[in-house]
Amino acid sequence: QVRLVESGGGLVQAGGSLRLSCAGSGRTFNGYIMAWFRQAPGKERENVARISGGGGVTTYADSMKGRFTISRDNAKNTVYLQMNSLKPEDTAVYYCAALFGTDLYRAPDKYDYWGQGTQVTVSS
Repeated sequence: QVRLVESGGGLVQAGGSLRLSCAGSGRTFNGYIMAWFRQAPGKERENVARISGGGGVTTYADSMKGRFTISRDNAKNTVYLQMNSLKPEDTAVYYCAALFGTDLYRAPDKYDYWGQGTQVTVSS
């Protein structure tokens, strides 16, 4: 069982930056693929980024490449999402999720554990 708690969301102007954090419980945190998803009102949940258990492999959705960076600190059981050059269309609830294993799945239904979400609002 993994419990995930996100933090770091808020209101920011377009072009600004935010850093989201997701703190996880458990002694085998590095055995989990970690991912960030987001969901805007009326839209499906979409993957933002994924990171391997050791942190050496990362993948991003095309619209986030070059603007967002996912990282993790396994000693702190924490995964991060650094978001730069934010746009109004990045406004959404951001969730972190965990999957035990080694496959960097993109589909949300592959992930077993979810945080409660943190709201990110980007004003124009």
